[in-house]
Amino acid sequence: MSNMEGIVKARHSVRSFTDQKIEGEVLTELQKALDEANAESGLQIKLALNEEKAFGEGHYGQFHNCKNYICIIGDKDLKNLEEVSGYYGEKIALKAQELGLNTCWVALTYKKSEVPFELKDSEKIVIVIATGYGVNQGSAHKMKDFSSVSKTAENESPEWYKKGIEYALHAPTAINQQKFVFELKNQNEVSAKAKLGPCSKIDLGIVKYHFELGAGKENFKWN
Repeated sequence: MSNMEGIVKARHSVRSFTDQKIEGEVLTELQKALDEANAESGLQIKLALNEEKAFGEGHYGQFHNCKNYICIIGDKDLKNLEEVSGYYGEKIALKAQELGLNTCWVALTYKKSEVPFELKDSEKIVIVIATGYGVNQGSAHKMKDFSSVSKTAENESPEWYKKGIEYALHAPTAINQQKFVFELKNQNEVSAKAKLGPCSKIDLGIVKYHFELGAGKENFKWN
C-alpha cells in the first residue's frame, strides 16, 4: 500500500477534539498547504486557530471542543466555485491527515457569523473543515459498490480506472450519500458528474481529487 493510499483509507470524519494545539512544524506545513492551494485555485482558504465561538457547545452539540477550522472562502463569480472548493479543500484535508490531524467537512452546523475573517462583498464562505487532534480516529463510512458509481463495467475497466474508483469511494460526501457517477470514454477520457443533492458540487470536487490520486493524472484526462 502506498503512503497516500494509507492516508486516504485512514481519514475519517472526526467531530470531537482534544485540547492539543496545532503548532510548530505541523502548523507550518498546514499553512504551506493552504498557501499553495490558494495560489493554484484563486480561493482564499484561511485557518482559524483557537477560535471557540463558531462551534460553541451551546450551538451545535455534535461537535465537541472544536477550536480550529479551515475556512474556504471564494469569489461568488469564480467558475465552478463549489467544485474547486471541494477539490482543494480535500487536498488540504488529506495533508492534515498526513500531519497527524483529523478533520470533518462542515456545511451547516457552525455559526457563520462568528467566523473571524473579513469578507469582501464579492466573496462568500463556501464551507469549512473542522480540524485538530481527534479524541479518536473516527470510523469508516459505508461505501457503495463499483457498479453504483461507474457507468463503465468493472470487467471492462483498466486497472488505473478501477483504482481511481476505489479512492473515490473512500472520499467524504454530504450525509455520506456518494451521489456521483464516473464513466470511461475513448480509453483515457473520464467524465464525472454529481447527481442532485446537498453540497453535491462540493462533493464532486472532493471525489475528483480522490480519483486523480488513485488513477494517476498521467493515465487520463477529464472529459
